[in-house]
Amino acid sequence: MPKGTIFNIQKFSTNDGPGVRTTVFFKGCPLRCKWCANPESQSSAVQILHDQNLCTHCHTCVRSCPNGAVTVSEPGVFVDPGKCAGCLHCVRSCPAQALTYEGEQKTVREIVDLCLQDKDFYETSGGGVTISGGEAMTRQGFLEELLLELKRRRLHVAIETTGYARPEVFQRLAPMFDLLLFDVKHYDSARHYEGTGVHNRQITDNLKWAIARDIEVLPRVPVIPGFNDSLEDAAGLALLLRSVGARTAQLLPFHQFGENKYRKLCRKYAYEHVPPLHESDLEEYRQIFLNHDINAFF
Repeated sequence: MPKGTIFNIQKFSTNDGPGVRTTVFFKGCPLRCKWCANPESQSSAVQILHDQNLCTHCHTCVRSCPNGAVTVSEPGVFVDPGKCAGCLHCVRSCPAQALTYEGEQKTVREIVDLCLQDKDFYETSGGGVTISGGEAMTRQGFLEELLLELKRRRLHVAIETTGYARPEVFQRLAPMFDLLLFDVKHYDSARHYEGTGVHNRQITDNLKWAIARDIEVLPRVPVIPGFNDSLEDAAGLALLLRSVGARTAQLLPFHQFGENKYRKLCRKYAYEHVPPLHESDLEEYRQIFLNHDINAFF
């Protein structure tokens, strides 16, 4: 039975679509957004996280690793992804419980059973299941099998997507969802590449295709300081949305919820110490969208 690598299944979520939802987070993403709040979602492999505040520097993790993947230095414990086999010997042997891991192999049946535990809440609130990540569309076969099982149970299923998928994959999967929560990060392809590691042409084409076929799509704009937060950027994004047929957009102010995860992964965070944005900071930004007949909301 095929398995997918999942790094979290979050119950009672209220920010990932209508009603009360269960959000299933897939590991693996083709983008490398510099502000990513879930850096553990980018790699499709199991990853080891290190909490410096708990570590006693006993080096038990180094000695327990059969592949020599673990080293200890001043910043913390580093696990070489090229050597790590995901055996978790280091995690289980740590006496201080300073090591944890992200990523677990689960079958479709296991995920569906967990989601069905809260079916009563979905029915009373108009909720359901949201697939998130990472980018779940990179796991086409497993995702399609999961979708078919969830829909067989008559559940409302949404996806949080980067939109970065091959056209044939996107066009097969997108109509299977009840709602696409579709990230739109920048109107300029070069700037998009600078911030995410990929150009935006494929994303824009997929968004336009979905809207043209009356699939329910909610474009969402993460507003990131120094990347797309100027009033000029707001105008460019609004024009892009109009050009693909969108008339509504959700604005997502930058936050720092993921900062500590970079430390635990021994990764440098490009937005360290950058202050978060608040809705009150973006009223003029939002007005630009409204001026272009895009119903923008937070």
